Amino acid sequence: MKKDFARSRKSLGLAALVLVALFPVIASASTVIKKGTPNTAQFDAWLKGVREEALQQGISEAAVEEGLSDVRHIEKVIRLDRKQPEKTRTHDEYLKLVITPERIARGRALMAENKQLLDAISAKYGVQPRFIVALWGIETSYGKITGDYSIIDALATLAYDGRRADFFRTELLNALRILDAHDVDKSHLRGSWAGAMGQTQFMPSSFLSFAQDYDGDGRRDIWNTQADVFASIANYLSKSGWNINETWGREVKLPQGFDFAANPKGTEKTLAEWEALGVRNVSGGKLPNKALTARLSLPGGEEGRAYLLYGNNKVIMKWNRSDYFATAVGTLADALGH
Repeated sequence: MKKDFARSRKSLGLAALVLVALFPVIASASTVIKKGTPNTAQFDAWLKGVREEALQQGISEAAVEEGLSDVRHIEKVIRLDRKQPEKTRTHDEYLKLVITPERIARGRALMAENKQLLDAISAKYGVQPRFIVALWGIETSYGKITGDYSIIDALATLAYDGRRADFFRTELLNALRILDAHDVDKSHLRGSWAGAMGQTQFMPSSFLSFAQDYDGDGRRDIWNTQADVFASIANYLSKSGWNINETWGREVKLPQGFDFAANPKGTEKTLAEWEALGVRNVSGGKLPNKALTARLSLPGGEEGRAYLLYGNNKVIMKWNRSDYFATAVGTLADALGH
């Protein structure tokens, strides 16, 4: 999945809200390079090379034809890739944006509504339901914000003249493999401008590695089938080293005069060792009496919130390498309950 780029962008639930606010919708006629305009000949020649490479890699001619016929080069995708806003929100501002009372209430309702299904998936993959639902909620607001770009068009555009051409060319070929497997047709292969797909926001490589056909209909449908969405999230976490017997971590209270120089962000100690340094639960109580190792996280800096994070948090960070994202997932999971 998320290979490095996907991990850095995987938080579409927030990103979509930010980008929609910053970049106005531009009519499709102005975002597509028409035949006869500059670069069309070069783009067509480049696509021919992609076709040849796909066939050489064993992707069927039918899938290549379906995927690469009438591909559009979308100028807006390039603008979005090159003008991503700088991170300006504080950690507290981010949490307030993504952990809302409405999102918590909706998540609890969906957990109750899908309890039997979530319990079965939890038992199969070894992942607590609240983490499955929390990731779903942070990524796409429970499937509401998934993106409506053609994945083929977006990846072809980024592979042709984007900042990470090799990465996106590989993802484009993987998207053709998805078509070849008949999980979805091209018209429904849609997602974010960066190529992340469906309610899980998997990149094509992640789809091929982790997507699940839980309902057994012959398609790994992360766009419309809730069972497949839940199982795919759980499978990603499970294969990435999730431990169902542990949680993700906890917010803590550091003692006055805490020695940050001796214990900088990322320092790992046992809970007993943190306890001895005066670290307490955020409520002021003692830390759990468990043989766990935890690392110190200060996503908002030394003046902000402090967390002790366990092994499962490292798994969430494989999904998205952002302390903001990982603490949001854990915080929402805690709010959703068991």
